[in-house]
Amino acid sequence: MSGQFSALWQRGGRAGLADVLAREWDLLVIGGGISGAGVLLEAARRGLRALLVERHDFAWGTSSRSSKLVHGGLRYLKGGHVRLTAESVREREMLLRCAPGLVEPQGFAFAHYAGARGRRSFLAGLAVYDVMAKRRERHWLDAADFLMAAPNVKRDGLAGGIVYTDARTDDARLVLRVLREALDHGAAAVNHLGACALLRDAGRVVGARLACAVDGAEYDVRARVVIDATGAWSGALHGDDAGQGPRLRPLRGSHLILPAWRLPLARAVSLMHPHDGRPVFAYPWEGATLVGTTDLDHEDDMELAARITRPEVDYLMAALRAQFPQLQLCDADIVSTFAGVRPVIAGKDGGAPSQEGREHVVWSRPGLVAIAGGKLTTFRAIALDALRAARTQLPGWREPLDACAVFAPVPPPRAPHVGASLLRRLHGRHGASTAALLDAAQPGELERIPGTETVWAELRWAARCEAVQHLDDLLLRRTRVGLLLRDGAAAHLERIRAICRPELGWGAAHWAHEEAAYRAHWTTCHGLPDDHPH
Repeated sequence: MSGQFSALWQRGGRAGLADVLAREWDLLVIGGGISGAGVLLEAARRGLRALLVERHDFAWGTSSRSSKLVHGGLRYLKGGHVRLTAESVREREMLLRCAPGLVEPQGFAFAHYAGARGRRSFLAGLAVYDVMAKRRERHWLDAADFLMAAPNVKRDGLAGGIVYTDARTDDARLVLRVLREALDHGAAAVNHLGACALLRDAGRVVGARLACAVDGAEYDVRARVVIDATGAWSGALHGDDAGQGPRLRPLRGSHLILPAWRLPLARAVSLMHPHDGRPVFAYPWEGATLVGTTDLDHEDDMELAARITRPEVDYLMAALRAQFPQLQLCDADIVSTFAGVRPVIAGKDGGAPSQEGREHVVWSRPGLVAIAGGKLTTFRAIALDALRAARTQLPGWREPLDACAVFAPVPPPRAPHVGASLLRRLHGRHGASTAALLDAAQPGELERIPGTETVWAELRWAARCEAVQHLDDLLLRRTRVGLLLRDGAAAHLERIRAICRPELGWGAAHWAHEEAAYRAHWTTCHGLPDDHPH
């Protein structure tokens, strides 16, 4: 697949992009993050003709730059958001059941020091958490037992600690798995095809004008209902309707990735930052250690990819040095960084960013439904709410909108030559495509790329079958090796080129152009800021 059509992703392979876009669609979903993917799946499995378009790449924005946690939200419970917490716990449990290998349990440990307050309220919150999840865990450990769970934490004054379980995922792969499921139900998805204007007829939205990022071609696509699922970018298309929806407050969350050997963790360690009391965490992810997160108003140009700032690096490193003083961590230990912008609905009082809620809102105008707010964990609930709003504008469509499992059960393939943990991982990420991925693997490609849990065959499969248009699509979202390895996996680019260039159909000049663009993007958005370190 090459040229302008390589962005088109639909069941049955490539078709002419213009022919696909000329079809009559029930739903046009704008935005290829987790909310848009969820809407596409829930619509397609209920018989609607649904098309999704994404201006950049699938999961390019918030949905590849989150904290990777599928969690109930203990802090939301503390703030009195019981409904949101209960909904989040329910969705977490569903994803753990139906996506093993992609959504996995993640233990957390929170150290408690002499003189600190909050132990009783924390344990009370966890008791409610247990009731919601229909499970019971032992949450308090004395100092000796806690050090077994988190051996590198500061020991001075340690009274014990609190442990509990949430879940983690690869957020970009979750988006891709949801999209893949939607395609199996007859939907289509196109990346690098952006909406530049809504089409209207007598005041009603009847579609959108789309522009291809590859060749600049424009297409008018008509649909009975348009759903804006652009997250933090929501409202940019609405024109006079923009004031009808809630006001968004874009908040940036930035993260660090360190080698596992420099910050070895058996479970996540959560702490309150010594400077402002905000929660910060570090946990094992994809063979490395992920540290996050900040929570700041994002005032940069929304058209540019978010990036970490020097003060945010210093803030996160200060938290690590306070919690793990004996490790003597420094900037040289940082492998990469990433930052995302959360689509948070602004409160009335304009309080601190970390105090804003994470609920979602769905609003509509004739021919248009828009989603605002929300969080990764609750994407299925968000999608169903959006379809309930759309149903009033789709005469004759009365499919039930009861919640069902996101992924249809698919047994893993028989693969005696593949270890159980690797098969679980691949099956979680690729579902029904797992057998084909394994068949496509060349000798040695089921070995892990050093420093990651990714195998070489995942790169080949992504290049062949997952609508890769640019090198950063491949290395930052289809796989995460560009985040997990120093300099964006520069040391492995020669082998990556040998595997992927033939699959992508790129000539030598094309590859050289993509590699240069990728290196420049990585330095700007995933390296350390240029500012002098503190």
